[in-house]
Amino acid sequence: MEELFRAGYLSEVTGLRLADGREVVVKARPPAARLRGCVAVQAALAGAGFPCPRPLAGPAPLGRLAATGEELVGGGDLLGPGAGRRRAVRRPAGRAGPPRPRPGGRADPGAVPALGGLWPPPDDRDGSLDDHPGPAWLDRVAAAVRERLAGLRLPPVVGHADWPSQNLRRHGGRPLAVHDWDSAVAQPEAVVAGLAAAVWPAAGGPAEAATVQQTAEFLAAYEQARGRPWTSVERQACWAAGLWVRAFNAKKERLDGGGPQLDRLAGEVAERAARAGLTI
Repeated sequence: MEELFRAGYLSEVTGLRLADGREVVVKARPPAARLRGCVAVQAALAGAGFPCPRPLAGPAPLGRLAATGEELVGGGDLLGPGAGRRRAVRRPAGRAGPPRPRPGGRADPGAVPALGGLWPPPDDRDGSLDDHPGPAWLDRVAAAVRERLAGLRLPPVVGHADWPSQNLRRHGGRPLAVHDWDSAVAQPEAVVAGLAAAVWPAAGGPAEAATVQQTAEFLAAYEQARGRPWTSVERQACWAAGLWVRAFNAKKERLDGGGPQLDRLAGEVAERAARAGLTI
């Protein structure tokens, strides 16, 4: 067995070439009951021809972690912001199709508002965001968005809650692979699309996220791809969900004294909140 690469942020990711020549990826992260549902979704999508790595094993214990194995899909290019919003839309959610399994619980802590305190636990550090109040406008945003999304009465769909460019690869103008299926969720379609619309250009650099205009263009392209317009309730839910993930990222920066995510959101929050139908 040969190690091909080792990487990771929230998970430990290792690429391996097995003795029989197969190339696989082993992903290890803290155990969670929802992982089995996420793997089931990924397997169903891969079996239906959706461009994602096919799961091979797990989740199974690996020391104190939970590990899964999947086929290695290498190569491909990131989708840059100038490549067009339509190419970023791959219906990351849908009512029809094979992915019947529904992950239990929520996705990454920042994806959608969770029960408990105002802010969910940060996904990349210890401690509680609720122990660090402020800025006041950002905490007001979180409270307003939580209330709006908690009151939604829309049917859930299976979707991907972390849709930045760094999780997508293309080849020859066509989708090659969508990665990070630990972020599978069962949420209203408007929430899934709104999360994607707010972050899709991000390729791993600081402060990378969608502008208000890029968010609007993504939602318009998604609307056309699904073949029917958003209702007014759905459209506001899209913008509320996007505002939530941007606020969560900004709040984490606040623990470090501030940063580009916080600064960018401060300049956009009024328009994003208005489009979500929120008064901040």
